[in-house]
Amino acid sequence: MAKGPEAFRTISEAADELGTPQHVLRFWETKFSFIRPMKRAGGRRFYRPQDITVLRGVKTLLHVHGYSIKGVQKLHKDEGLHCLIEAAAGRVPRPSGALPRLDTLIKDARSRQGLVQARSELVAAKLRLDTLLASH
Repeated sequence: MAKGPEAFRTISEAADELGTPQHVLRFWETKFSFIRPMKRAGGRRFYRPQDITVLRGVKTLLHVHGYSIKGVQKLHKDEGLHCLIEAAAGRVPRPSGALPRLDTLIKDARSRQGLVQARSELVAAKLRLDTLLASH
């Protein structure tokens, strides 16, 4: 029986829903102060629907848009939680200040273009793999 959209999720359910290992969710809790699932006796984590949305935004910024952990921290500090929720919905926030992002660290335009192309190909390959895995 599937849970409703407003039901709390255990860490294993959250990890499955996000396609992210549980240890990564625990690691993100140490790096992002805004990730605070409810904890019951014994330390068992329960994620609210908004927690899942925020985690999805963090994952999108890190894995799709190339933000660093510090970049996501700065985005949250400067712009607030709504930017992470926007990222989860597929809308990349336009930060007011400069963020440490991979593409800004590369000075040479040819190297940057090569990395952008390679990253684009990797993202496309990952989407194809996700689609194949989801159909099985």
